[in-house]
Amino acid sequence: MSIAPIIQSVDVKASPARAFELFTAQMGAWWPRGKSVGALPHTAIIIEPCQGGRWFERDEAGNESQWGKVLAWEPPIRVLLGWQLSTQWTYDPTLLTEVELTFTALEGGGTRVTLEHRNLERFGKHAELHVTKLKGGWPTRIADFAQFTNKNA
Repeated sequence: MSIAPIIQSVDVKASPARAFELFTAQMGAWWPRGKSVGALPHTAIIIEPCQGGRWFERDEAGNESQWGKVLAWEPPIRVLLGWQLSTQWTYDPTLLTEVELTFTALEGGGTRVTLEHRNLERFGKHAELHVTKLKGGWPTRIADFAQFTNKNA
């Protein structure tokens, strides 16, 4: 069984370098509090800036909840993240789907940011139901990012 990837694009006013920086280093600022996997709302969402780095959130009590890992780090044009959250929204080190972000300069200024979440069949027997949830979530999150970026370009 193969499931088509989720692809979302948004144009922002920032340069590719600035958009990349806001996505990767400021994720906790634009991702809505209470819409993550930790028991408490996050104070930071961290993508360690290197291949093999961790992708996780930290809450106000200092607890960390793992989301996945960095598979490729190519600023300012691409970051590939390993999403390791199960259909129950818990970290599963044996699961790996991919979230790729590309940052493409637009003629006249700005950047097209494209998110592709792929290998979705790896969610197993509940993949189709879970993908429906992700298809409802990614457009909202990428819109949150665009709004934040356009204010902070």
